[in-house]
Amino acid sequence: MARQPKAWVDLVSPSHPFFFRSLTESLPPLKTEVTVREKTETVGLAEEVGFDFTRLGRDFDNTLLRKFGIPLRTLQLVAQAPSADVSLSSRNAMCILASKVRGIPSIHFTDNDITAHVDGLEYEELYNRLEAQATYNIVPSAFDTKELTKWGADSEQIITYDGYKEDIYIANFEPDSSFTDKLPFEEYIVVRPEALDAAYVDSEFSLVPQLLQHLVEYDKQVVYLPRGRGDKHYAHDYEPSQVFVPEKALDGLQLVWHADCTMTGSGTMAREAACMNKPAVSFFPNTPLSVDQKMIEENRVFHSREVGEIMDYVTNLSEQDMKPDNNKSKEIQKELCSITQELIAHCASEA
Repeated sequence: MARQPKAWVDLVSPSHPFFFRSLTESLPPLKTEVTVREKTETVGLAEEVGFDFTRLGRDFDNTLLRKFGIPLRTLQLVAQAPSADVSLSSRNAMCILASKVRGIPSIHFTDNDITAHVDGLEYEELYNRLEAQATYNIVPSAFDTKELTKWGADSEQIITYDGYKEDIYIANFEPDSSFTDKLPFEEYIVVRPEALDAAYVDSEFSLVPQLLQHLVEYDKQVVYLPRGRGDKHYAHDYEPSQVFVPEKALDGLQLVWHADCTMTGSGTMAREAACMNKPAVSFFPNTPLSVDQKMIEENRVFHSREVGEIMDYVTNLSEQDMKPDNNKSKEIQKELCSITQELIAHCASEA
């Protein structure tokens, strides 16, 4: 009887609990040990999806401290990470480096090729260089693989799939008809601000104040999800019946599924909405990632920094536009799980 492989799963961002819970549940029996970095809602969401885990390291609101936090956490992982046949991570150089030091093969999932579109991002270039050290990188077909191969990644160890990472967990998503009971209204638009302190964002102002003002003027109710980095005050001038700021983390997928539209200054929530066949708006300030550009070209995401254009898009949505569907995601999940299963089996056989 074949030995059951063991995987170390490291979660460092809020989308990771959904992604890796869906992935590991869809694979053949697999032993897992999970570590989680304290970053925004990541710990709470890891608990919500049912992971047993160990907390290791934290993120920092201060940009300078955040840069020091990454090497510090890498050292923590080297010292404390579990033994395993393979590590699984996403956009996570910390896990890749710790795996390399510990002699653990690494399977890394990424879709972030921002350096292919924005010059001068030294920190992001460094991150790509570190991600290129993974044993295997699994990326969407829209991803510009040169952002890994130019740093030494073997092109034969970069595997592509026809879809988006958000498809993987949306495939297993089950809507909760009672979810809106947690909100002060049933019909709403989700708004998530830009990450203005991120190295890859060069805008000095947020579009959120203007968006909230126009949405309220158009009698649109809003669920506002601040990042906690000085952007919560944008909602202070409004009543909770107009702009609702949740006191604790809500299930983001339920939120997007039941929303009339999702607006975000980043990428993940827009892609989640698009993969659900729901209306999605990106007001990302720079040139978007390749995966986002593809969704924009396919008219699955509307991209603009002009409030008037965004409001025209929102006010012209029909009931049919808002009808969700995740059947396409289920097919994409099958493809990615097949790829991952083969790689895990290969890594375990060489352990």
